[in-house]
Amino acid sequence: MKSRRVVAVVGLVALLGLTAACGGGSNGPVGSQSDSAARAPQQEQEAQARPTAAAAPEEKGQEQDTEVSQISTFALDVDTASYDHARRTLAEGRWPTPDRIRPEEFVNAFRQDYAEPSDNGFTVHVDGARVPGRTNEGLVRVGLQTRRSDAAARRPANLTFVVDVSGSMAEPGRLDLVQSALRTLLGQLSPGDQVAIVSFSTEAQVVSDMTPLVSRDALLAAVDALQISGGTNVAAGLTEGYEIAARGFRPAATNRVILLSDGLANAGDTTWQGILDRVSEHAGRQITLLTVGVGREYGDELMEQLADNGDGHAIYVSTIEEAEQAFVKNLPATIELRARDAKAQVVFNPSVVESYQLIGYENRQLATEEFRDDSKDGGEVGPGHAVTALYAVRLRPGASGQLAAATVRWQDPDTRTPAESSKALEAGDLHESLWTKAPLRLQVDAVVAAFALYMRDRQAFGMDLASLSEQAARLAAEAEDPKLAELAQLVERARTIG
Repeated sequence: MKSRRVVAVVGLVALLGLTAACGGGSNGPVGSQSDSAARAPQQEQEAQARPTAAAAPEEKGQEQDTEVSQISTFALDVDTASYDHARRTLAEGRWPTPDRIRPEEFVNAFRQDYAEPSDNGFTVHVDGARVPGRTNEGLVRVGLQTRRSDAAARRPANLTFVVDVSGSMAEPGRLDLVQSALRTLLGQLSPGDQVAIVSFSTEAQVVSDMTPLVSRDALLAAVDALQISGGTNVAAGLTEGYEIAARGFRPAATNRVILLSDGLANAGDTTWQGILDRVSEHAGRQITLLTVGVGREYGDELMEQLADNGDGHAIYVSTIEEAEQAFVKNLPATIELRARDAKAQVVFNPSVVESYQLIGYENRQLATEEFRDDSKDGGEVGPGHAVTALYAVRLRPGASGQLAAATVRWQDPDTRTPAESSKALEAGDLHESLWTKAPLRLQVDAVVAAFALYMRDRQAFGMDLASLSEQAARLAAEAEDPKLAELAQLVERARTIG
């Protein structure tokens, strides 16, 4: 049961329920890319020499005793769909479905202040803070950041849009929103880009084969011609879309399939495993997937699992403004890639850390030995993406020395050459108090994660919605960040609902 995932965090019962004070601070130094053997932390090498301790993956969602399992490994995830759908659901006066709450997607929806790398890899940021009044408890944050780029600097794109036109898409805010977003996007793409459009209901139909943007008017006419009919055969739509993308594949371009749907599959193969099996041959040709969820109700699990297992990521949009943000303002991050099959591994020092728990990422965790097995799937990360992982830790009283070392491993999007970057955290570098000494963005991450856990399990490190509301309002005032102001409003909205 999901409630057990949070009960296990005994060491953070009081983490976020204490009296708040002002936050501040700045980010620490970042890691650098290097040869994997040279940069592997000593603790990791020693742990991997003991197969009985390191070979098994950590038990998902549970507190881990470092005497048994000192290594945490997971695939990176830049999805934000869980937060965006919960935001819409709360705004409509409904409590989000607990099974659709993924804390890591809540945290990754918020801005971070990690330094960017100078190359196409990652910087690694590791920091943390102690819990006020509980000297043996803390929160550790691992932050990973890619370099930004702008639309003018990106490579050409081959984009195949697979558009759901089934009966359920007739609801306002579904097909009409998709058409509006596509019109806007077509106005922003460059002459070197190419676009194909596939529609699907009970069957799939090629609306426009791969077409250069010099024929923009023909593509706009194809978007306008999309009409509602029939059931929802996602499998047929994606199969047709991948076949077109494969035929038009350009090695020097970014090749991506973009599924726009409410995900309520009811025809053909309705399982993500079955659908991906049908397109696996084409997907293996460096064609990535972006799933865009729309609609008041939508197939969250299908859309998320298609993205996670189809070399892509998932987003959710409910307004024209959100669609424009995703497809226009965030165009390079939405379309391009900085890293393929990216994974993170955090090695805890058992002489300093008694136990730890990774917050979220339940369906992205990997076995220790899969970290450097480049045949194992990781996550795809685009330009300017920040990925954050939070760990609740119980510290050994009076312990000093290295607390943990974090390493990210990824493959070059074109050559598949692997690379790594690492960063360590000393116990003495933990901020003395989460609420008075820690960087503001670390405090924000803690509140956001707690909010997600409360909506999922009604247990958020001992916090209630009143405490969450107080913290969110304080942070919003200090940061003058509109997104934090919205978060404070959402917490208040949640209080009125339940």
